[in-house]
Amino acid sequence: MTTFDDRENAFENKFAHDAEMQFKAEARRNKLLGLWAAELMGMSSDEANAYAKEVIKSDFEEAGDEDVYRKVSGDLGDKASETEIRSKMSELLSVAKAQLMEEL
Repeated sequence: MTTFDDRENAFENKFAHDAEMQFKAEARRNKLLGLWAAELMGMSSDEANAYAKEVIKSDFEEAGDEDVYRKVSGDLGDKASETEIRSKMSELLSVAKAQLMEEL
């Protein structure tokens, strides 16, 4: 193998690792968001965990975060504004990334 091939493989591996970490961070963010929303809706612990799974699944409807936002926004109704939900999504993505880094 040449040095060029080694560098190419390293870049491919880094890209794959970064994509996997982003996926895991977004899934964890969605779980945390679901738990937050469930608390606002007054759900029990079991209901909250089931709801968090629904929020995670909602992310597979389309690319991006809009599907998750629509799910949570629709379920919360007037319990949280668009700004509150989007701010919480951003905040929890940072929390999720930090949690993943601690686990490494």
